[in-house]
Amino acid sequence: MLFDVTDFKTLMSLESHGPDVFVGIGPAYPWGRVYGGQVVAQALRAAYETVETDHRVHSLHAYFIRGGDHEEPIRYEVDRIRNGRSFLTRRVVARQSVGPILNLSASFQLREDQVDVQELEMPTDTPSPEGLPADDWGPILERRKVPTDLRKGALAACWLRVTPPIGDDPVLQACALAYASDDIPTEAAGLSHPRRPSPSAESGEYERLFVGASLDHAIWFHRPGRHDEWVLHDFRGQGIVGARALGIGQLFGRDGMHLATVAQEILFRERTR
Repeated sequence: MLFDVTDFKTLMSLESHGPDVFVGIGPAYPWGRVYGGQVVAQALRAAYETVETDHRVHSLHAYFIRGGDHEEPIRYEVDRIRNGRSFLTRRVVARQSVGPILNLSASFQLREDQVDVQELEMPTDTPSPEGLPADDWGPILERRKVPTDLRKGALAACWLRVTPPIGDDPVLQACALAYASDDIPTEAAGLSHPRRPSPSAESGEYERLFVGASLDHAIWFHRPGRHDEWVLHDFRGQGIVGARALGIGQLFGRDGMHLATVAQEILFRERTR
């Protein structure tokens, strides 16, 4: 079964299937499996469906267990771990017929009127997205990749935004951040490998040399932002050990506001045959 999902709001429209159980669908992706960012974003949306107060997500941690099948709906089962006054905790298991495909924990906090200090700044050498060519792989996420010859080291950066505009809803905006956050970490982490394909390599060279998959994913939501507008995803590879590569990145709005920090560990195994 193929699903015709071409916009982010439809992607986030989960159907209730009983108490704290929700079902979502998604489009086909060029690489075959379900895009991990879709599963993380829908799991966060499912968790939000059980948050009945003004608490907002401040962090999530997820483990990718199996690759998802885009021709099959995904069932999200939410466990209300704790309801506190300042913080709420939720656990979400995403399932398909093969079994669990993702396990996610999310924490939600009431807004506190405390000091706000930003230590990190957006790189000053980053060109604006309007001057970069489109590099989209689907209709929901627009991409403007920052050329690698402008950066040094195991760095990868890209301007991203979901489409079409989704409005001011902070829940949808947080889910949009989660959706986009899975796109760039793998590229940055893989740049640490001495056998990495060059930017001019033929299509399919990466798949010929390596077996790869996202293992786990974490997001810290620092400040609210608009993720249906251009946001810079700026990632650095942290090295590779035991066939596991780590990418850590910062998300910045057009005004330089530091919106979030993302970390992802990736299976990065050389093919032996």
